[in-house]
Amino acid sequence: MSAIINHSIKRFLRTSTIRAAEYEGPSAVSGVHEGGYKIWKNISLFVAFPSIILCAVNCYLQHQEHEKHPHEKHFVKYEYLAVRTKRFPWGDGNHSLFHNPRVNALPSGYES
Repeated sequence: MSAIINHSIKRFLRTSTIRAAEYEGPSAVSGVHEGGYKIWKNISLFVAFPSIILCAVNCYLQHQEHEKHPHEKHFVKYEYLAVRTKRFPWGDGNHSLFHNPRVNALPSGYES
């Protein structure tokens, strides 16, 4: 039984290598598809990088425009926000550890 299997495997390998040798179509190794990288190189250089630069410039200009018009956050006291069931163990117990008076509101509102 194993002799039949070995014979059929050898026959398959021999015929497949003959067929592969007869086939002269394009392959990745032979270099027939050599123009594909040129397309992606051009897309990267002339589409991707300029669009990244334009997006960065747009973000910078929008940020500069936003900085010209400062707007204060209006505090709205919601019942479910800033619930203190226990005081903080530092300071007066009402301020968080990294408290910023301009950004972080207390339960009664902003300090400034």
